[in-house]
Amino acid sequence: MLKKELIDQVSMDLSLPKRDVTAALDIMLTTMRNALTEKRRIELRGFGSFSLRKRKARTTKNPKTGAIMDIPERKTIHFTMSRSLKAPLIKE
Repeated sequence: MLKKELIDQVSMDLSLPKRDVTAALDIMLTTMRNALTEKRRIELRGFGSFSLRKRKARTTKNPKTGAIMDIPERKTIHFTMSRSLKAPLIKE
């Protein structure tokens, strides 16, 4: 689902103007981005949680050239599903 589709669906479900739904979604995404930037965990009950994880530095081989490359340590976002989200997905 694209952001536009999400906005359209929420706008239809709540009978709100798309402009207001777009503004609310943008504020929510900015707040989530700021929280992750501050290394805070985000928990949305009934959906899941987002947190930061560090990936260790490693050495790998470029499959095209065969050259050895060093990949530095980096941060990634990790998502953990809630049980209520996971249960219907497992049934399928």
